[in-house]
Amino acid sequence: MHALFSTCDLCDAHRDALHSDVLRVLPPVFRSYGKITRFRGQIATVQCRDDNALVRATLETAGMARVLVVDGAASIKRALLGGNLAALANQNGWAGVLINGCVRDVSEIQQVPIGVLALASVPAPPDKHGKGMTDAVVSIQDVIVRPGEWLYADEDGVIVSREPLGLAL
Repeated sequence: MHALFSTCDLCDAHRDALHSDVLRVLPPVFRSYGKITRFRGQIATVQCRDDNALVRATLETAGMARVLVVDGAASIKRALLGGNLAALANQNGWAGVLINGCVRDVSEIQQVPIGVLALASVPAPPDKHGKGMTDAVVSIQDVIVRPGEWLYADEDGVIVSREPLGLAL
């Protein structure tokens, strides 16, 4: 599930795609919180702000080694993922979660063998009203991310591709 690859090597190998919408690099604003720092998978999306009911509902489904990309509107008011949801994601076969927002229960998340990237941590719990959308085209730090695309993350950064990329070792 966590095959070795390098985002730097992938960018080098697909340099021409970087000049189009085919391959995009997310800004270097995300911090790694999960036990796994290198992960990849097909993207599922949730758009929500300060409310993680749809995040939970999505992570309760079979992950099939996908990556959940959560557009939390870069809010730093409430966490959208904590230790329990990270464990649930791992249990259901998700490769990782990228949150354009915050997490909480950092020491718990760090013990879960899953990739988790977020802007920051905050102790405030989320609302649970179910506001938001699933399977939506989202904007993550001004980069468009679509369900069904592919995300690759490692210590050097995060890239999103329209198609699966050949893994460079």
